[in-house]
Amino acid sequence: MTDVELAGHYLADALKIFRANKQLGERAMEQLSDEQLFVAIDVESNSVAVIVKHLAGNMRSRWTDFLTTDGEKPDRDRDSEFVLDENTSRADVMRWWEDGWRVVFGAIEPLRAEDLMRRVSIRGEPHTVVEAINRQLSHYAQHVGQIIFLAKHLRASGWQTLSIARGASQKFNESMRGGRG
Repeated sequence: MTDVELAGHYLADALKIFRANKQLGERAMEQLSDEQLFVAIDVESNSVAVIVKHLAGNMRSRWTDFLTTDGEKPDRDRDSEFVLDENTSRADVMRWWEDGWRVVFGAIEPLRAEDLMRRVSIRGEPHTVVEAINRQLSHYAQHVGQIIFLAKHLRASGWQTLSIARGASQKFNESMRGGRG
């Protein structure tokens, strides 16, 4: 495999993981009522809506003019991402979600192999493009995991699993092997 092929493979895989995380978050949020989107399970926790607002703020900051400006934009007010207006609606939350992911994909999709070792900065700290992508893959996966945890907690027995149901691993593995035991 050439360096260009490896770079192309890395970029395709990173996009695949970002898209999978987006889909998991959406599937979890679809199971919540409008009211449940705004529930914090204790005073130190964030609601799904707050997590989405924070993700969207991070995405806009990190990925806007990704290759040419610092990933912490001077106009970002991170602390405000953890505060919701009393009139915030499900539509607002989903708009933040879509707008954030649009910026992510808009920045990563045009990247080429030669871009991967370029230097970018986040809060003045230098990163290669690969390091910056991996940093955000990890960050977004953590928050999508929080969304899933909260949705599963809030839905309780009404939760519909996003992966293999309990007690169904053997059946799933057999189906993956084409029914061969």
